Amino acid sequence: MLDILVSGLLLSGTYALVAMGLNLQYGVARIMNLANGEVLVLGALAAFWLYTTAQISPILTVILVIPVAFIGNWLIYRFLLTPLVRRSKTQGALEVDSILATFGMSFIFIGIMVSIEGGFFFYKYLSEPIQILGSTTSLNRLVAFLIAVLIAVGLYIWLHYSRPGVAVRAVSVSTEASGLVGINVPRVSALAFALGGTITAVGGALISTFITLDASIGVVFTLKALIIVIMGGVGEIRGAIVAAIILGLVETGVATLIDPGLTLAAAYFIFVMILLFRPQGLFGRRAV
Repeated sequence: MLDILVSGLLLSGTYALVAMGLNLQYGVARIMNLANGEVLVLGALAAFWLYTTAQISPILTVILVIPVAFIGNWLIYRFLLTPLVRRSKTQGALEVDSILATFGMSFIFIGIMVSIEGGFFFYKYLSEPIQILGSTTSLNRLVAFLIAVLIAVGLYIWLHYSRPGVAVRAVSVSTEASGLVGINVPRVSALAFALGGTITAVGGALISTFITLDASIGVVFTLKALIIVIMGGVGEIRGAIVAAIILGLVETGVATLIDPGLTLAAAYFIFVMILLFRPQGLFGRRAV
């Protein structure tokens, strides 16, 4: 049981990064980004390519990925998604348009990644075994978890104790009310979308140190991020973290005690139960 607890918690850290990125994009910018998983794989591919060609540490790649991913996601929002936001009369219409647009964008990203690296990509970095509370794991998983914790704590502090962060939270509650009190909603939405994509790409660079990936696996991470966002509550960073921990522990427990092939089934079972009995999520506010 201790092995399940340690492995599940370490896995949940990387899940939390992926989900926090989608949570910012969907909860604030109202963009259901189906290319979220492909952004993660792009971050992973960058870490793989830089390490195998120039021996640049994936930890350093994380620092290099941040400005590139932020600018790239901001440009996507500015030139691809902003026209959709302007023409959409309702939030429902925007969600439908964004799903279709980002679904197409995911195939563009897949094509780019296939042209760079057509098969599976994997490399060894900090793969030495270590002991945590009597349980054996690898050093790269621990490092990825610790960086994920730092990012989560930093994001929480920024959202709650900085002026731009409070503006982001306000827009996530109500775009109409935020505009009435002087918040530049389009600018804040672009910031949230770019920041969310950056966090996802960083998560990909970290995950690449201990998971074998390929260009087509992004959809799996998109679905898991969506499960975590709905489970925790749209726009709730605390909820995303708690839901990521639950998902990480459940998947690890099922893989260890029952069958690794049932991990996705277990995740979707939890997802269905949440939709049936608490559709607003664990930390979401019930609609009045």
